Amino acid sequence: MQAKELIRRVEEMAQPLCEANGVSLWDVEFEKEGGIQLLTITIDRKGGVDISQCEAISRAIDPMLDAKEFDSLPSYTLCVSSAGLERKLKKPAHFEKFIGEKVEVRFYKPIEGVKSVQGILAGYDRGCITVDQDGARRVYEPGDVAVCRLVADI
Repeated sequence: MQAKELIRRVEEMAQPLCEANGVSLWDVEFEKEGGIQLLTITIDRKGGVDISQCEAISRAIDPMLDAKEFDSLPSYTLCVSSAGLERKLKKPAHFEKFIGEKVEVRFYKPIEGVKSVQGILAGYDRGCITVDQDGARRVYEPGDVAVCRLVADI
């Protein structure tokens, strides 16, 4: 099973489990980290997520991942976690929800000599991220952006 297909299937399975547990599904990732494959299900809830909600989703989905369709996967570790304060914004709905909030945009290679910028998320359109920074509005193309995440001013 390809990673994209795995993510799609896990999202299909996790969505109703999240709704039943009073949380929303934020993201699903399957990636190698430090020599270990991680299947990470990220959840969110207004007011925050606690360990009991992560545990409930993990316990509910774990036996579902034992289905024959997942037999071809390499050995992996299942992780269910909160989106957190400095969450990654990946989907159009993520960006739309946080227009007006402070973000950090990291680039694959330096743009105008910098690898990242911070500013206020002003817009998102077909992968292009618009950021207001120091009185200037900049639009970053999807091919330039490695990651965009919220910045928590605590």
